[in-house]
Amino acid sequence: MQPASEAGSAGLASDARVLSGVRINRFLARCGIASRREVDALIVAGRVAVNGRRAALGTIVDPIHDQVSVDGRVVRPPAEPPVILVFHKPRGVVTTMADERGRRCVADFVPRGCGLFPVGRLDADTTGLLLVTNDGELAARLLHPRYGVPRHYEVDVAGQPRADQVRFVGARWVRRLPHGGARLFVVLREGRNREVRRLCAGAGLRVLALKRTAFGPVRLGGLPEGAIRALTARERLALQATLHEKKTVAPQRTS
Repeated sequence: MQPASEAGSAGLASDARVLSGVRINRFLARCGIASRREVDALIVAGRVAVNGRRAALGTIVDPIHDQVSVDGRVVRPPAEPPVILVFHKPRGVVTTMADERGRRCVADFVPRGCGLFPVGRLDADTTGLLLVTNDGELAARLLHPRYGVPRHYEVDVAGQPRADQVRFVGARWVRRLPHGGARLFVVLREGRNREVRRLCAGAGLRVLALKRTAFGPVRLGGLPEGAIRALTARERLALQATLHEKKTVAPQRTS
């Protein structure tokens, strides 16, 4: 619990329950106790408490960690949709919520105490889009080969690849880079460990940089490295539509 003047602004307003607090009158109004004005009257009357202490007007509460009560009865927050965040993973960050070797991990960038975890993995040297959620069922469906959710990658390699190397990797197309290398655009429908790097190694290509730019309908866009954002309403709907297709995709290395 913190005074309103000390409440920090959150970068992801649509997931406010995770990234910031909420005014107590708004929280209780959402829970159906009364209108905000009526809640303010309850607070003035001393009928509202936070963590056992009498609440004040303008108090900011954390719906996850704070216990709010009215007339001694604990008020539970209404059920809300699961949290789904987009994280631009920097190089050197491991895709775990804790690391026994003390390396930077996903937990260093996302809100704590919400049961969040990464959907799948990117190796430490790979950058780009990583979905983070607290919905285990959603994560399992996104990763299951049955749904064949496409993962889009940009792979910078040394030199100019031959046509047979491009075919071996399964790149959709190739772009020459100013420094003399080339960028391959690869799409995979299964999240096998280090698959893109193994394909490039098998083709005799040296990977200089690897970045995931999209996971299904969710795109990284201009999100800076190390930043997080909530899914847009359109992205949520598109993700649900992708999983509701329930189609079986034949095993394939690339597409």
